[in-house]
Amino acid sequence: MLNKVNIGIVGATGMVGRTFLKVMEERNFPVDNLYLFASEKSKGQKLIFNGNEHEVEELNEKSFNRPLDILLFSAGGEISKKYAPMAKNKGIVVVDNSSAWRMDSNVPLVVPEVNPEDINWNEGIISNPNCSTIQCVVPLKPLHETFKIKRIIFSTYQAVSGSGVGGLTDLENGLESLEPQKYPHPIAFNCLPHIDEFTDNGYTKEEIKMIEETKKILHDEKLKITSTTVRVPVRYGHCVSANIEFEKQFEMDEIYNTLKSSKGIIVLDDGKNNIYPMPIKVEGKDEVYVGRIRRDFSIDNGINMWIVADNIRKGAATNTVQIAELLIKNK
Repeated sequence: MLNKVNIGIVGATGMVGRTFLKVMEERNFPVDNLYLFASEKSKGQKLIFNGNEHEVEELNEKSFNRPLDILLFSAGGEISKKYAPMAKNKGIVVVDNSSAWRMDSNVPLVVPEVNPEDINWNEGIISNPNCSTIQCVVPLKPLHETFKIKRIIFSTYQAVSGSGVGGLTDLENGLESLEPQKYPHPIAFNCLPHIDEFTDNGYTKEEIKMIEETKKILHDEKLKITSTTVRVPVRYGHCVSANIEFEKQFEMDEIYNTLKSSKGIIVLDDGKNNIYPMPIKVEGKDEVYVGRIRRDFSIDNGINMWIVADNIRKGAATNTVQIAELLIKNK
């Protein structure tokens, strides 16, 4: 049984913040005292955790002047950059869900099924990876260990909830032919090959995140990776088509057995009976679902794979809570 801790949530009233509470309840997270923080406009809101009402406080420079062990952040990069160091300096461990610290060489980037050992060198801040990266590295890790990955091509199909409430609102309004407020073009009945800002090299920041974060988590800077990320009119659940080239030869049975025996993965792959992962089926789940696994005949040692997960759960809240659980176990 895990020791109880004093825990705080920054961004508690947001989509991911509320899901933190739901996941913590489901996993019987060992909470002693719970503190909820958000912006001034959310101050005074009441949220329920384990049947008890908790009032949301306004986040400020004095928020951490109390006994806190762990803080879960999901309030955006700028808030994390400002307040995470304050918490760290008070001896509180921050698990941050923004992109603010992910590529900092002094900050571990952790997926518990993949690189749990990295939390051991944290200096007070641990970063939660990008949602699409998380679901990809879970099946990639055992394959990389067994067959040595040489190159990866990611093509994503990402749900609008990845953009928060604004994305969901644009989809709902678009179904009524209303103009988008969050996206530059309508998302209803459409696909946008544009997630986050474009960079000078033509890639978007989301695509760069997937490339660089995968290398960091798998501890392999030599990996050749490219990515195209696309927003699709789906509420919850990101999908990724991954084309993977290995250095070693393999039999397809070896690929299946490796994935089926790995933690956090559910293989759904029976095309003749129309069985494969779909976002509508993984919503609310914490596992990573893999299917459409097949040999790529265009190269010597390649496969294609379809990876689906709930982006708000495993892609954000659940992974963050799992990191906090690791912290408690290792304390």
